[in-house]
Amino acid sequence: MRKFLLIPDSFKGTMSSAQICGIMAEQIRRHYPGADIRSIPVADGGEGSVDCFLAAMGGEKIPLSVRGPYGGAVDAFYGVTDGGATAIVEMAAAAGLPLVGADKRPQDATTYGVGQLMADAARRGCKKLIVGLGGSATNDLGMGAAAGAGARFLDRDGRAFVPTGGTLDRVADIDLSGLEPALGDMEIITMCDIDNPLYGPAGAAYVFGPQKGAAPALADLLDQQLRAGADVIRRVLGKDVALLAGAGAAGGMGAGMAAFFGARLQMGIDAVLDTVGFEEAARGAHCIFTGEGKIDSQSLRGKVVMGVARRAKPLGVPVVAVVGDIGDDIEAAYDQGVSAIFSINRVAVDFAKARGRSPADLALTMDNLLRWMQVLEQ
Repeated sequence: MRKFLLIPDSFKGTMSSAQICGIMAEQIRRHYPGADIRSIPVADGGEGSVDCFLAAMGGEKIPLSVRGPYGGAVDAFYGVTDGGATAIVEMAAAAGLPLVGADKRPQDATTYGVGQLMADAARRGCKKLIVGLGGSATNDLGMGAAAGAGARFLDRDGRAFVPTGGTLDRVADIDLSGLEPALGDMEIITMCDIDNPLYGPAGAAYVFGPQKGAAPALADLLDQQLRAGADVIRRVLGKDVALLAGAGAAGGMGAGMAAFFGARLQMGIDAVLDTVGFEEAARGAHCIFTGEGKIDSQSLRGKVVMGVARRAKPLGVPVVAVVGDIGDDIEAAYDQGVSAIFSINRVAVDFAKARGRSPADLALTMDNLLRWMQVLEQ
C-alpha cells in the first residue's frame, strides 16, 4: 500500500492549505485507491492556525471571552490537542486586524486578550503552548499580553496600567511576580517566520505598521515607543531583545514573548513539524507533496517547502513541491531536499484570472504528476 504525506502551505488569497490537501488527496485516491494518505494543513501562525493544528492532530477548540484590541469583550478561542497536553493560540483571535476592521489605531491597540488565552490554557493543565504570531492589529511589544497574564506595568508614580503601542514610554517598572504561575511550567514556543528586529528601518513599526494603519508620522512615533519599551525591559529585566531575530514580529510581540514568557522563537514550519511528529509520519512514505503560492529565493530562508524538504532529506523520502508560481534562483532548493517543483499555471494569464482557475489547475497538475508516477512504476 502506497503512503503519501500532504503538507502544503496555503496559496495566499487563492486556496487554504486544507483545501489544497483535499484536492491533492482526491487525485491520489483516483490513481491509488488504497493509498494511506495523511494530510497536515499548515498555517503561518496567523488566522487559521488553530484550525490547521486541529485538522492535523484532532482535539478541540476552547471558546473564551477576552479583551479585544481596544478593550471591549470579543469572543476568542484557542485549540487543545495531543490529549490535552498542547495548546495552540493564534494571537489574531484576540488582537487581529479583522477585529478592528477599518478602525486601525495601532497606537491604542492591546494584546491583552492574547495573554488571557495563554493563561487560560496554562490553568487548564497544558504543558506545551504554541503561540502563532500573525495578522495583528497591535504594536505594543507584547506588554498587553503580559498584563493579560498577570504582569503589572507601572508608571513613574507607581500606578499600574496596560500599555498600548502609543504608551510604552510611560512604563517605568515591570512586575512579573503576578504572572500566571502555571505558565512557568510550560514549554512555550512562538511561531515566527520573519527575522526583523524590534525597531529601526527593518523593525516592526516601519515594516509592518503601514498595514495596521500607521502613516509615516505614526510609524515614527511607534518606533520611538518600541525603543522606549526595549530600554525598560533591558533596565528592569536585564534582557536585551531588540535585535533578536523575529523580535519585530506582530508589533514587537516576538520580543515580548521572549522577554516576559521566556518563549523560544521558532520558524512556524518547524513548530508544526515538531508538534505533529513529522519524522514518524513521513517515514516510509512513497512521496511527500508540499507547496506554496510562489517559490522563490525568499522561500529558501525556511518557509514551508524548504522546512519540509530539510526534514525529509535524511529520511530519503522524495519531496515534490506543487506551487502557484516559480521564481528565479531556486536551484538551491534541490540541494536541500526538494526532488521536483511543478507550477499549476497551465495557461499564460495574469493572477486575477489565474486565481479563479487555481483549484481546477491544481487538480489537473496532480492528475498529471500521478499519471507519470504510475508510468515510472511499470
